[in-house]
Amino acid sequence: MATQITDGVKVSVETVYQPEYSNPENEHYMFAYRITIENLGDHSVQLLRRRWFIFDSNGSRREVAGEGVVGQQPVIDPGEQHEYVSGCNLKSDMGSMMGTYQMLREFDGSLFEVTIPKFNLIAPHRLN
Repeated sequence: MATQITDGVKVSVETVYQPEYSNPENEHYMFAYRITIENLGDHSVQLLRRRWFIFDSNGSRREVAGEGVVGQQPVIDPGEQHEYVSGCNLKSDMGSMMGTYQMLREFDGSLFEVTIPKFNLIAPHRLN
């Protein structure tokens, strides 16, 4: 599990390869990831935007950005957490992702960026 804390917000990531949605013969490898965002601070925060950098071991790189996560812009109160599951497809059986969330501090309206730690996407057969 990859974990990082930025300005009182802890982001943890777990990944799993999804062979049932993958088709290696057509260079399609599907991975799911579970993100847990914990507010360790004293004030509520809201996740406004995400920005992902996706690296494939075949040398390709993609950037994906947009509002919220899986259609939500959650408010996370102090001591609370928000969890969601999403997915990523690669053209090879190994890669990685990393990124940032743009967050809003509700008490003063200030914006700040939270780092999503780099995590690996590796099909289990690559580990043998």
